[in-house]
Amino acid sequence: MRITSILPDYARSRVALGAAFFVLLVCLLIVAITALNAWNARAVQLKELKTATENMARSLAQHADDALRAADTSLVGVTERVANDGVSPKALARLQKLLALQVSELPELKALFITDKDGRLLATSRAAFDPANNSANREYFVYHRTHTDLGPHVGPPVRSRSTGDWVIPLSRRLNDANGNFAGVALATIGIDYFSEYYNSFDIGEQGAILLALNNGTQLVRRPLLPDSVGKDLQAGPLFQLYSPFNLSGNAEMVSPTDGVVRLNSYRHLGHFPLVVNAALSKDETLAEWHRATLLDATVIAIIIVVLAFLGFRLVGQIGLRVQAEREARRTGEALRKLNHTLEKLALQDGLTGLANRRHFDIVLKDELSRATRSASSLALIMIDVDCFKQYNDLYGHLAGDECLRQVGLALQGTEGRPGDLAARYGGEEFALLLPNTDVAGALRVAEEIRKTIRELEIRHERNLPGVVTVSAGVNALMPVPPDAMPSHLIGAADEALYLAKSSGRDRVMASNAN
Repeated sequence: MRITSILPDYARSRVALGAAFFVLLVCLLIVAITALNAWNARAVQLKELKTATENMARSLAQHADDALRAADTSLVGVTERVANDGVSPKALARLQKLLALQVSELPELKALFITDKDGRLLATSRAAFDPANNSANREYFVYHRTHTDLGPHVGPPVRSRSTGDWVIPLSRRLNDANGNFAGVALATIGIDYFSEYYNSFDIGEQGAILLALNNGTQLVRRPLLPDSVGKDLQAGPLFQLYSPFNLSGNAEMVSPTDGVVRLNSYRHLGHFPLVVNAALSKDETLAEWHRATLLDATVIAIIIVVLAFLGFRLVGQIGLRVQAEREARRTGEALRKLNHTLEKLALQDGLTGLANRRHFDIVLKDELSRATRSASSLALIMIDVDCFKQYNDLYGHLAGDECLRQVGLALQGTEGRPGDLAARYGGEEFALLLPNTDVAGALRVAEEIRKTIRELEIRHERNLPGVVTVSAGVNALMPVPPDAMPSHLIGAADEALYLAKSSGRDRVMASNAN
């Protein structure tokens, strides 16, 4: 609702409106400052959220990297033992004890296994095992059988055949003395080892932590959902975030799993093809900010209502004091309107509605000054109706006036820019002033005018084409020199117009100066 619509009529004065505007401005400033402070507080909260997720991702990556490196160190020792001692019954008995000792000393290890080239179990850290268990169909076994590298391999999670628990397999290839595939050394790390560590973080009710392979296979997640372990994340937006070319990164996104908006920070492990992701709920993080902002908004609303009440009471008092000036203002406004109308009439041609010669002279002088200061160009088109005296003699002055009106309407359509000015220069002669226009541009405009007026097909039997035509002369100052005078521009354009007339009419000619 506009302020003037709620004020009494006598208060619609400049003073009253000024006071009302001041009250409104104060209220808006209070609202703006409060909103700015609230927005800054929100930005601080989100920045802290980003820092928290980045630090959490760094800690999670370090934990996972340390666990896998410890397990891989055990595998390196085991592979060296097998390479040196072989797999004789006596050597396997000693190896069995070594495996059990390493598992007991490393909490991240669930178990250690040694298999032969056919997947049969040779030794394990467990006191009892079923020799019938065969690993030939496991992903890690197939990988090592078909790949010759001896480095560590992290496979997708599997369920332990002995305990039924989910484990992450970390394995290395065993070769015989000839370099042929001889089996696999396997370490399993329990999912629960990571889950216990992840539970130590405060991620709120809607936060999430996950550990996944670089190929998108999810290994661990908090909270743990029924389909979390082994889930393929490649099709989801989260996996697209894990650029293999960047060690770490972050992004805000909506989870396809539960629809929660979270700020995600990821980090790739330094020594293994895994990535960790820490995500905290944006809504949970901003919950306290929402409560504080709502409280501040309530207090500010009360203050604004009080200020508005007192302010508009003041406006009413001001209105009473200026009531006596109302008639004077109305009279002054009517006088200003009359003066404006008279000024407009004084600068407008009564027949065509275009600017008159006086208006043209004023604008030309101003445009010359402006173009001189800015070193820009200024173009002028002088236009004359061909054989107009004969037209008046043949059809009468009323028809001649109508002809000039039609030409004026055509010229009004060429004022395409705010600075362009079409004017009736005198009699049947017109002028079009074009700031910031070179001679080529002015020639195009002049030619369009000539064609437009010819296409009006105003009958003129004493003009050679049989219809009313115009001739035009063009001049442009590029740029306008400091000593330029209106006569310089008009004189050259007038000479070009005379040249167009003497060359057969119905044409556009440029000044020799151009």
